[in-house]
Amino acid sequence: MKTTLQLTTALLALFASPLAYSAEDHDHEKEEHVHEDNVTKGPNGGHVIESKAGFSIEITVDKDRKARIIFLDKDKKPAALGEQSVTGLAGERSAPTKLAFAKGKDADANVLISDQPLPAGAHVAMILTIKTAPDAKAAVERFEMHLH
Repeated sequence: MKTTLQLTTALLALFASPLAYSAEDHDHEKEEHVHEDNVTKGPNGGHVIESKAGFSIEITVDKDRKARIIFLDKDKKPAALGEQSVTGLAGERSAPTKLAFAKGKDADANVLISDQPLPAGAHVAMILTIKTAPDAKAAVERFEMHLH
């Protein structure tokens, strides 16, 4: 009788574990999908960050994997660049890529473009330090760029 009970318990554990595993996988996939849907898209299809410091920016990535930042007005339309400055870190904490942003030329005159390409990967962690004026307090924004 004791052996039958042990065998029954072992069989139940064996059959129940794949079901529990697949349910966890399904929930995880659902969470990732919901996260993707909550990303606000800007006028250029990029990731929009609405800072608690009172400004909004849109971040896109070009074919060379360089980050491009556009400041947005209250209507989420591109705004003219003034004296804004941005620096940042991208990638893994153990080996981050330091980013400095410079004003583009001609058609990109209102775009800040990173000096380095973003590290490899479809999901890149980023930390940006943004100043809207030379004497303004810096705002720090942390987020993950989804590049797929």
